[in-house]
Amino acid sequence: MIKVSDIAYVRFGAPDLDGMEKFLGDFGLAVTTRDDSRLFARGSDPSPYVHVTELGDPGFRGVAFEAATAEDLAAAAKLEGASAIEKLDAPGGGQCVRFTDPDGFGIEVVHGRELLEPLPVRAASPLNRGSEQARLGTLQRVPAGPAQVKRLGHMVLRVTDYAISNEWYCSRFGFLPSDHACLGDPEKVLATFLRCDRGEEYVDHHTFLCVGAGQAAFDHAAFEVEDFDAVMAGHDQLAAAGYGHHAGIGRHFLGSQVFDYWQDPWGNVVEHFTDGDLLNASTPAAYHEPSVVLGTQWGKFMRVA
Repeated sequence: MIKVSDIAYVRFGAPDLDGMEKFLGDFGLAVTTRDDSRLFARGSDPSPYVHVTELGDPGFRGVAFEAATAEDLAAAAKLEGASAIEKLDAPGGGQCVRFTDPDGFGIEVVHGRELLEPLPVRAASPLNRGSEQARLGTLQRVPAGPAQVKRLGHMVLRVTDYAISNEWYCSRFGFLPSDHACLGDPEKVLATFLRCDRGEEYVDHHTFLCVGAGQAAFDHAAFEVEDFDAVMAGHDQLAAAGYGHHAGIGRHFLGSQVFDYWQDPWGNVVEHFTDGDLLNASTPAAYHEPSVVLGTQWGKFMRVA
């Protein structure tokens, strides 16, 4: 087992790179590079890309996780079902090890991608709360436009057998459980929110989860934006551009993120989120009924598919 340090990128197929580039721009991602068959897009953080589109049939094609060190990548290549270490033919170079998960999804572990300079992002303004006023003499004016994605935060897969898939990912990549969704009995778990194990360092409440849905499918990928105003500005931008709204706006119960879900032109669901919970390795996991997963602290989580 190794311990992956973060999620790296998601990979999709699409028959029209122009259409995907237009959507990604409205969603708040920036093109790193593009050729006749591939499109790489980044957020404002230094990662060279967080979203890859390959020309072809539409659909999800895989996810990659970051190995913290070259030694971790070498260890990953020794795990059951791993490929040999390969060079990444992509912006920033680097190396990867490839796997196929129990449902046939392509999984990569990557290391050594050259980072880029961060892109400028509209800074969040201080909030004037009822009990504390921090913004004095300054007007709050939120510019219209895309939400300016910072980074890829997590992704979710639907799987045919939760127990098999969850064990496959945890035993290879060292994820820690944050919250379990179960049918009353803790032994009857349907999904587990998994976070990276970086010891005492605080990380996202979840980086990955597989949901025992009885049928394998991509569920969604989630991208962090600066603040609540960015979520709302992004919502208006995508609505005006005519894209399909999927769920939100609301605040999740598990993970606490303020969320807004949209569909790209081929139905792949992507999420804007902000203000998620951060945990370290000392936080124990909790058990919840499945309704809590779809529950919200406020707003609606009306998933249409």
